[in-house]
Amino acid sequence: MARIDFYILQDTTLEARLAFACKLAETIHRKGYRLHLHCEDQALAEQADEALWSFREDAYLPHAIEGSDLADSVPITLGFGELPTPNEETALLNLHPDIPDGIERFTRVAEIINQHQQVLVTKRACWQRYKELGHEVVPHKIG
Repeated sequence: MARIDFYILQDTTLEARLAFACKLAETIHRKGYRLHLHCEDQALAEQADEALWSFREDAYLPHAIEGSDLADSVPITLGFGELPTPNEETALLNLHPDIPDGIERFTRVAEIINQHQQVLVTKRACWQRYKELGHEVVPHKIG
């Protein structure tokens, strides 16, 4: 079973959620893990891609959107379709409102909750579903 870390933010905006996703991606990358950011759609994948380029002037996180020429050669991928097959060092950051099929192939999964009503509703449902499936769910209050 996977360990699911829920990061609970006090902000309500998508921008705050993406900014925290970038910080979390940097931390995960620094620890030597590969990372896949699972997005709801292409628009969110492109927003997350842009955020990873610009979140800090002094940081570079090698990343690419799945299906691009670089996707197989970078440690951080972004996608919005089916989940990739992970290796043992691959973590998943789920930015999708639902739990994607294939989650059980990952040993570590991160979810970000902010105080936007729609996010709260969908991620509460995810929390309950993860628990029903027997995953270890760990909350982290941020700020």
